[in-house]
Amino acid sequence: MSEKEKLQRAVESTIAAGYQLDKEAFDFLRTVATTDDPTIIIHRALQKIEALEEKPLFICKSFLEATFAQSITTKVQQQAQPQFIQKSTFETPTVMFEASENNESFYPYAKDVDSKIEIVEDSTGKLSSNGTMEDYLQYFQDRFKRMEKLLRQRMDVKAATPIAEALKAQAKTKLKIIGMVQEKRESKQQLFITIEDLNASATILIPSKAPEEVHKKAQMLLPDQVICVAVIKTMSQLFIAEDIIFPEVGQRPNHRSPEPVYAVLTSDIHVGSAKFNKEAFKRFLLWLNGKYGDAQMKQIASHTKYVLIAGDLVDGVGVFPGQAKELVIKDVHKQYRLAAKILGKIPQHIEIIISPGNHDAPRKALPQPSISEEFLPTSQGSRKLYSLSNPCRVSLHSVEVLMYHGRSLDDIIGAVPDIDHEHPEKAMKLLMQGRHLAPMYGGKTLLSPENRDYLVIDKAPEIFHAGHIHVLGCCNYRGVLVVNSGGWQDQTEYMAKLGLVPTPGKVPVVNLKTLETTILSFI
Repeated sequence: MSEKEKLQRAVESTIAAGYQLDKEAFDFLRTVATTDDPTIIIHRALQKIEALEEKPLFICKSFLEATFAQSITTKVQQQAQPQFIQKSTFETPTVMFEASENNESFYPYAKDVDSKIEIVEDSTGKLSSNGTMEDYLQYFQDRFKRMEKLLRQRMDVKAATPIAEALKAQAKTKLKIIGMVQEKRESKQQLFITIEDLNASATILIPSKAPEEVHKKAQMLLPDQVICVAVIKTMSQLFIAEDIIFPEVGQRPNHRSPEPVYAVLTSDIHVGSAKFNKEAFKRFLLWLNGKYGDAQMKQIASHTKYVLIAGDLVDGVGVFPGQAKELVIKDVHKQYRLAAKILGKIPQHIEIIISPGNHDAPRKALPQPSISEEFLPTSQGSRKLYSLSNPCRVSLHSVEVLMYHGRSLDDIIGAVPDIDHEHPEKAMKLLMQGRHLAPMYGGKTLLSPENRDYLVIDKAPEIFHAGHIHVLGCCNYRGVLVVNSGGWQDQTEYMAKLGLVPTPGKVPVVNLKTLETTILSFI
């Protein structure tokens, strides 16, 4: 067997046992392979790990060095003995991570608090599109009707006129019309938009002399978005815009938890990627177990009851060209097995809620059904995982959370001026303003023509949680806590080409009693 084959077998043995080598450990094995058999070193290392009460998630270089050094000593002292010695002869390995303080005084407050989870919206099992023209027609009709209903809930839009009637109006008549944006084009420093309802279409001019606020709103308009426009009828079939009105988030009572329990909002873990920042994630897991951080961090860990993962649990396989060279695990089932093992390190009293992203196993078109049992069993020993669709809505101690991975944020960033990757919360605000998670059809975001548009935001949540961009961003928009949770992946080649600088290892934690957000850094 060649050195390369032995090295490959050693790596496969590691993964099969449910562990992963970090880069330095892999480089060490590759160096050792020129003189020794790496499969033997890995076999001994795995035996050593099995003897430990608390098993690591990742095998690091120092641990392999200690194993290798001990095997050399054993080999010299026991030339005639079998290759593998009993695990009882191994010493405790070098510690692969450090906690800032001991765990003697830590007791999780949340352990004594009963979970209060209500699944408000989960489209899994309700999706049935065949992709026919009739399906697409029904889909956009459903979108228009529901968005029109939202707009007409506004006092200033209640009496909006259907487009067919508005076209018959006399010149200089002031009207309000509701329509879906069909086209937006500029001509001679003037902006024209075409909107349509279920029966007719209209062309609207935003003149150059229109107020600056109207021009700003026009620049934010997205194809297939449903809006209301305050217009003046001209002598022709043209309308002049006076204002653009979005569905927006209205005033409503905010619900709060009666108890001080916390929810961790995270996403984009990308297990299987060579860029997965495993060291930061180790510290995160230690923190949840009360073994990392200062007194304030441990206090927050004590009250943490929920971990919400908004997509891209794994890196997947074949998601984009050239992905294989950035993968350390090239089998998606093995990626999920390792992910399940990692999630198993989260304390049992903490509930885990997961929805998929574009790197996960379900179909890529929105809405995505939940990650199936084939890849991620919802029963993890005595723990139950809540595997839901993308998007989905959950109520945690009466606080409603809208979870959405965020694929359409790429389309928003590419279409709207002054919206960029550095501030994903601004793009999320636009989605909330328009009350739709992915208005643009035909962009990077694939949409399935279901008989119901599950991407309409019928009711504003207390928390709007997304990911995908890999950059942390938070704000409060009209009483909605908007959070893009960053992720755990260091900069990839694709990110570098975009000029995108990710913020891995920064975790927003929300107090469900106050909706105050604390950002914890594990870098």
